[in-house]
Amino acid sequence: MTATVLVVEDEPQIQELLAVNLEHIGHKVVCASSAEEADAAIRKSLPDVLVLDWMLPGESGLAFARRLRADERTRELPILMLTARAMEQDKITGLEAGADDYLTKPFSPKELAARIKAVLRRRAPQLADDRVEIQGLRLDPGARRVTAKGAKIELAPSEFRLLHFLMTHPGRIYSRAQLLDLVWGDHVFIEERTVDVHIRRLRKALAVSGHDRLIDTVRGSGYGLRND
Repeated sequence: MTATVLVVEDEPQIQELLAVNLEHIGHKVVCASSAEEADAAIRKSLPDVLVLDWMLPGESGLAFARRLRADERTRELPILMLTARAMEQDKITGLEAGADDYLTKPFSPKELAARIKAVLRRRAPQLADDRVEIQGLRLDPGARRVTAKGAKIELAPSEFRLLHFLMTHPGRIYSRAQLLDLVWGDHVFIEERTVDVHIRRLRKALAVSGHDRLIDTVRGSGYGLRND
């Protein structure tokens, strides 16, 4: 599992420790020392997960988390909050502010990695290496392989990512704009109608096994994957 992690920590030594350990396990790391710097980084490109210190100069991590949850663009951004506050009420406050998980200092690099992995599995399962299967259609992200009832299906990289996202988020309809952000990446400037082209190609590839029927189209709304 590889992700882009935005680390917001004002203590240089801790920031460096976090960055080194996260890069060591394969993540791409972007660092910020304040909520203001983090805001600028997020406006430039949405990360996959945010590691956020509670105590920051200026706006606190707690207030920043609340602001992110109130913004439609960052509402679903996975947030792991770091703090020296270990009281139960502090944890509750952090979670109520919008954090998905809460890690108290000091912590081990292994625990940090495990917590990030768990948060991403819950919030962004398309970033995981877990195999997923729906009605005989099986996708293996690690092997970059798709099979239908045992027969291999050839997909281009874009259709593979699109199918992976839809299979890990079944039963929900996504607009073209949402799919562009979530599959191709935030701030990638591609025409929304490009999604239609990739959906047609995906349907054609899945038609051989009859799994094209799983792709759901809602006129005027977008696309999804049936899980019934």
